[in-house]
Amino acid sequence: MESDMDLTVHHQGTAHAFSFPSSATLEDLSAAIETTLNIPTTNQKLLIAPKPGMQKAPFPPTRLDTILQLSSPKFKITLLGTPTQAIADLNHQAETNRRREEARAAALASARRNKSKASARPSNTVATLSSTSNSYTFHRLLPLSYLPRPERSLDFLKRLRDDPGIRAAMAKHQFSVPLLTEMNPAEHTSGDHQGVSRTLGLNRNRGEVIELRLRTDAYDGYRDYRTIRKTLCHELAHCVFGDHDRDFWNLTSQIEKEVDAADYNAGGRRLTDQEFYNPGDWEQAQDQEVDECGWTGGEFVLGGLGQGSSSASASGVESRREILARAAEERMKKEARKEKQDDAA
Repeated sequence: MESDMDLTVHHQGTAHAFSFPSSATLEDLSAAIETTLNIPTTNQKLLIAPKPGMQKAPFPPTRLDTILQLSSPKFKITLLGTPTQAIADLNHQAETNRRREEARAAALASARRNKSKASARPSNTVATLSSTSNSYTFHRLLPLSYLPRPERSLDFLKRLRDDPGIRAAMAKHQFSVPLLTEMNPAEHTSGDHQGVSRTLGLNRNRGEVIELRLRTDAYDGYRDYRTIRKTLCHELAHCVFGDHDRDFWNLTSQIEKEVDAADYNAGGRRLTDQEFYNPGDWEQAQDQEVDECGWTGGEFVLGGLGQGSSSASASGVESRREILARAAEERMKKEARKEKQDDAA
């Protein structure tokens, strides 16, 4: 009978004992390791000290008693290899990580495509001066370039468009106005024996164009901002109702209150409990009227009266030159009166 050969194989800090007959080969040792430790032969590397050193698959059928120095104090067999389950776990983890990275890359690519689509503006759309993506706004602002300092008028229109109260009211009522422009005071001022009438705003075709009287009659300054904003609320109500009936005034009052409540620049509270909008203030004014109700149809020419209005000869509209001359005459009269008062003093 062959005597047994006891061997110890060290793997990942653990000693594993094996017993073989004296005729066992290196191939037998590899097969026993695969069966006991579940490490495939192809994954095994045996470091045998002091000799013969590193052995790799495929292992030859060499007898162990011819190559192992069992009597050497330095004798040691170290196994380098990974069990089948550990390899499967690593492969599974690698596959999971790969899928996760692919999903993340797909999500980032989708987000970039959506962002690109959102920022891209078709060439046939109206260019907007606003940085907001909200569609309920004034999509284009247009000052009158032939009047003095149109850049100031543009700043005024921007302030109205970006007013927090106006923005909130337009979003609530879903008002989307293609064009907000300024009105030429000379072309919307009429006079007769009873006095002078000044139109403050116009809404054309239920919100297609809104015009506002920004400037003073003499073009030497701008009217009060809150008054102009009040006029704008009036014109926004014409996007729903054309006539100055009770429904129109109720909506105007509602818009005014919403604008005032959402205006955080005003401190977020009303100074009084009095109603912010009073239709009588507009209707009973002697020298101004808000508008001629909501205009429908007609030709719109910037700076012109359009077909929807009466002719200059019929309404007594004064030219710009006449208004400027009248304003200059009034200033001269004031200066003359002041000189007389100074001389009398």
